[in-house]
Amino acid sequence: MKNYLLLEIGVEELPSRFGQTTLDQIETNLSKLLKEERIGFDNIEKYATPRRLTFVINNIVDKASDLEEDVKGPAKKIAFDAEGNFSKPALGFMKSKGLKEEDVYFKQVGNAEYLFGTIKQAGKETSDVLKNIIPEAIKNVTFPKAMRWGGKNMRFARPIRWMVSLLNNNVLEIDLEGIKSSNVTKGHRFLGEREFEVNSVEEYFEKIEKNYIILDQYKRKEMIRKQAIEVANSLGGEVEFDEDLLEEITFLVEYPTAFYGEFDEEYVKLPKEVVTTPMKEHQRYFPVLKDNKLLPNFIAVRNGDSNRIDLVKSGNEKVLRARLADALFFYNEDTKKSLESFVDKLQTVVFQAKLGTVYDKTLRIEKLSKVILDELNMNESAKNTARAAKLCKADLVTNMVFEFTELQGIMGRDYAKVSGENDEVCEGIFEHYLPRFAGDILPQTNAGTALSIADKLDSIAGFFAIGIKPSGSQDPYALRRQALGILSILLDKELSVNLNKLIGAALDNYSIIEFNKNEVTCQIDEFFIERVKNLFKDLGIRYDVIDAVLTNNLDDISDIHTRALELNRWLQKDELIEMLTAFNRVSTLAQKAIDDTVKEELLKEDAEIKLHNSFKEIKANVESLLVDKKYNEALDAFATLKPLVDNLFDNVMVMDKDEAIKENRLGLLRQIYSTMLTICDLSKIVYK
Repeated sequence: MKNYLLLEIGVEELPSRFGQTTLDQIETNLSKLLKEERIGFDNIEKYATPRRLTFVINNIVDKASDLEEDVKGPAKKIAFDAEGNFSKPALGFMKSKGLKEEDVYFKQVGNAEYLFGTIKQAGKETSDVLKNIIPEAIKNVTFPKAMRWGGKNMRFARPIRWMVSLLNNNVLEIDLEGIKSSNVTKGHRFLGEREFEVNSVEEYFEKIEKNYIILDQYKRKEMIRKQAIEVANSLGGEVEFDEDLLEEITFLVEYPTAFYGEFDEEYVKLPKEVVTTPMKEHQRYFPVLKDNKLLPNFIAVRNGDSNRIDLVKSGNEKVLRARLADALFFYNEDTKKSLESFVDKLQTVVFQAKLGTVYDKTLRIEKLSKVILDELNMNESAKNTARAAKLCKADLVTNMVFEFTELQGIMGRDYAKVSGENDEVCEGIFEHYLPRFAGDILPQTNAGTALSIADKLDSIAGFFAIGIKPSGSQDPYALRRQALGILSILLDKELSVNLNKLIGAALDNYSIIEFNKNEVTCQIDEFFIERVKNLFKDLGIRYDVIDAVLTNNLDDISDIHTRALELNRWLQKDELIEMLTAFNRVSTLAQKAIDDTVKEELLKEDAEIKLHNSFKEIKANVESLLVDKKYNEALDAFATLKPLVDNLFDNVMVMDKDEAIKENRLGLLRQIYSTMLTICDLSKIVYK
């Protein structure tokens, strides 16, 4: 039998959102600490339920490998004092490494000699190492919110109540601040044995399953999926799966049993989201559909077997019935008046103390959206966009959204339809919140596109203007997410718009606030540039390519993306290194030019005359190709200058003694460099 370590950490019910992340952190910590201690192993299996985190380290060695390592100390010139004795730096080095004077020696490194010593350390027994690193691996787990209990110093998401630790069928004694490991674990809270012993990893898995615990989270998830599908089929419908909800339920149960419940058909007449939101967000139920329409049923998952499932079904129906009754009441009350009638109430809702009310924000959104429509040549949607801007935040003060905040935008769209607004206005109200998260759908209407960009850019401009900016991991107003939302829209719809101009327009709407517009504009530019870099990296674009096309310019994000993709492909050429070397020399010398003036009468050498004449033709060709956004072809055309540039450098002294001739040649190189920049900055490309 191969060596193994079985570790089970028993906890009070762990919040579902922490299940997978806690597993991953402890696995990472164990792996790191074992490698640091030179303990070899094959792999770590990991499993989680609400009450336990289990790890199996396979084929772990009996003993750490021996260590023999040469360590480098201070240079010889500072290793001795005036009397020829070892100096403080040398003695400090020896002390820190556990070395004696007879253990050290000098060794030549480069042009100097350095003090060296050899550390020899016998490998420790694996059992001794594990006793130290397991508590450390557990204590080093971080949570957004953690707790202390029972006078302990350690923090964890929920109190740890027991530990099982077996090393090759023997209990490995571990003390985690008074929580001592054993071979005793617990079964399902209601169905299994209260406690039982395990004496091997095989027995552990066998007894765990007999005690109504499906330990493998992936197996549990597929059980839930399969059971839910079977239950839905029995109702003549299909499950509307939400993968995040399925993941959450997986970490809420140890032994899943899916069942269905019913509710009154009158609730099906409500907008779909009004019914499914309390189902999914509050009760953790799956909706059931038929022909894409809601059935008066839901599917829930019980942490247990089917015993007395009728009582569980009745209880869940009662809870949902109350939720849906509230929703129906709110809906009926809200629709007694038009959506527009809620607008004035927004004057009582503060957006941010220094930035005014939500009503003020809608006015800024309307004003900025006009600029965006004009930039995007979408003025045919101006009337609908202005109307949607006025109504886009009105649902925030409705009864429904006050109770179910997840429905903002969704209820705005539905209430606008009830109020008789046209389709673009209704969709614009909903779409102005998009995208709400990474991977979310994006606006499809002109009104929605303009309002989404305006809403997000207004927030970014306002918060930067009053000095509130994301820093490190802190971003309480989700400004990074809003910036990425804007960029995602521009890229997805391939919109050609000057983002710098929009930033300026957004800041102009805050004329009542005192701030340095130029300074804040630069800060927002830098903020967006970082977001662009991160987004492009996620899209698989090289970092140096991003630098080459970006050059601190936000004129047209969609166009920058196109250039990056084209340059990425163009850089696959075989002759790349020679080409980049030549244009890097051009770039270096071009920086020394006073301007880009070239006087033809000062062109004396054949090489510079040929380069100048050819460049004029190539420049015209490049400019024509850029108009059509044929960037790959433009790069090819520009690259034809390479042999002429090489010829210039081989046969002409650019830095001539004659100042006029020197400046003339530098001016020519400056023109070539400037033309290169209209495509990208090749000097930013990293090559070997």
